[in-house]
Amino acid sequence: MGLEKIDDEGLGRLVDAFYASVRADEELGPIFNDAIADWPEHLEKLTNFWSSVMLTSGRYKGQPVPAHVKHRARITPELFERWLALWASTTNAMMEPAAAAALQDKAQRIAQSLQLAMFFRIDADAPSRNGAPAETVAAR
Repeated sequence: MGLEKIDDEGLGRLVDAFYASVRADEELGPIFNDAIADWPEHLEKLTNFWSSVMLTSGRYKGQPVPAHVKHRARITPELFERWLALWASTTNAMMEPAAAAALQDKAQRIAQSLQLAMFFRIDADAPSRNGAPAETVAAR
């Protein structure tokens, strides 16, 4: 079997293989396995997500930020790095090189956005040094 392209079939095989690795991972597995009650349904949702992101199919109808925020107590920035490393390994093994690079770039951007939503807040009421309100980024 050759390397996968970014199409619905290739993304489906990638998502299935990647999350099989996530579920077996000693650090990521327990978090994902505790959070996901119906893996077949979740894999379909994730395939729809990646189809929407990479192919602009519009099939994904979820809200990824609230889905991740509710697990904030168990998720750390280091776990995002572990997820991204596993994603890179899986995409490099399964996808054509240009497809792997595009998927890794998109995953990196999504991870940055999710981490900002989960771990940082904008505090518009904090006074600046001159007493006027100023926006500051504060770690939660």
